[in-house]
Amino acid sequence: MTGAAGGVGSILVQLARNAGAHVIGTASPRHHEALRALGVEPIDYRDPDLTARVRALAPDGVDAVFDHLGGASVTLSYRLLNRTGTLVSYSIAAALDGTRPVLLDFLPLLAKLAFWNHLPTRRHASFYDIWAGVGKPDSAKREEFRARTRTDLTHVLNLLRDGVLTAQIAARFPLAEAAAAMELAESSTRTAPGKIILAP
Repeated sequence: MTGAAGGVGSILVQLARNAGAHVIGTASPRHHEALRALGVEPIDYRDPDLTARVRALAPDGVDAVFDHLGGASVTLSYRLLNRTGTLVSYSIAAALDGTRPVLLDFLPLLAKLAFWNHLPTRRHASFYDIWAGVGKPDSAKREEFRARTRTDLTHVLNLLRDGVLTAQIAARFPLAEAAAAMELAESSTRTAPGKIILAP
């Protein structure tokens, strides 16, 4: 799992661990102890021997990879899968630097995933978009989407309520300090894992 110490990554990690999965997660070394506390085997995302490190832990490849980076990371993630593994790409964070249109990275990603799915293998690759299938207003598709989302969120929120999951919060800011929150979110020196919260 890439970005295992982030707000989304840390919840995915806990869901996987709750399901009994052995989790390998990439993150900056400063987040490794926090990941170990969640039961994760951490690897430095900048490690030039990342593939070898993963293969040492999972010689036949991994069952699944959740990748939030896109770009070259998705190709590496796909190569780490075992013969029947699944890749779920759910963001293109590596391309969100504001210097070029996002579609220039997003469309090639979708094409790459589609190509892999047409190969004669038992692997599967997809892009997870929570809004996919939302449908038109008042349509049956929209109602199905709402029902599915309600069921999924209820399940996750119940796990939070019961203490099975813990939301990782890096920092809290009043809404009036939104600029400072954004500065911290984009800072390369940020040390606390999790989401940054704006409180009205």
